[in-house]
Amino acid sequence: MTTKTMHQETAPRRGSRLAAAGRVDTKKLAAMAMLVALAYVVTAMTRLPLVGAAPYLKYDPKDVVLVIGGFLYGPMAAAGMSIVTCLIEMFTVSESGFIGFVMNVLASWAFVCPAAFLYQKRRTIRGAVAGLTCGVVLMTATMLLWNFLITPLYQDLTREAVTEMLIPIFLPFNALKAGLNMALAILLYQPINNALRRAHLLPALPDGQTRRKINLGNLLFGAVLLGVCILLVEVALGNL
Repeated sequence: MTTKTMHQETAPRRGSRLAAAGRVDTKKLAAMAMLVALAYVVTAMTRLPLVGAAPYLKYDPKDVVLVIGGFLYGPMAAAGMSIVTCLIEMFTVSESGFIGFVMNVLASWAFVCPAAFLYQKRRTIRGAVAGLTCGVVLMTATMLLWNFLITPLYQDLTREAVTEMLIPIFLPFNALKAGLNMALAILLYQPINNALRRAHLLPALPDGQTRRKINLGNLLFGAVLLGVCILLVEVALGNL
């Protein structure tokens, strides 16, 4: 075979690979856009108080969708989706302006990026639980710092008042928020994954199937964790 013939055969193969990569990137962007849209919708529709002493602190489940996106596409994708979602939120449903946007992004990053990073290292349910647990701890801890530094800038509160609120208000709020995110992520990851596969926005499984059976053990663990978090929320709200 001549060199010319070899080049003629190689060129189409390279073109095919580039075309395939382009299709994959397009599907990835489409899936990420769908996840951002879903994260925004649940944010706009679900804003619930978690601590009775501070009803202005609202919970929304956008980080559940964002961390699932991070499980699928990695921590950098999760960070990007967090920015876009929080930016849309700032211009639509948020009342705290740019500083609230910064706080939202920092809170989402603290939860979704460590969880996605650890899951990418170990793509098993144990890896997911380890990543989510790390996200819960980091979000709870780092938001105490950011609440101390940033909250006085956009709330009519002194630094001393915020300091007094850190343990009785901000700590339980962020811990409950992160715990709810973890429980819901465990429950919803596989259904969302299967839905994206059926929409051909994720590759089919090695056996050609577009859905994976949902593990009942994972569902049970997620349901128990969700129940515990809801019970703690009721206590924090003074309903129990």
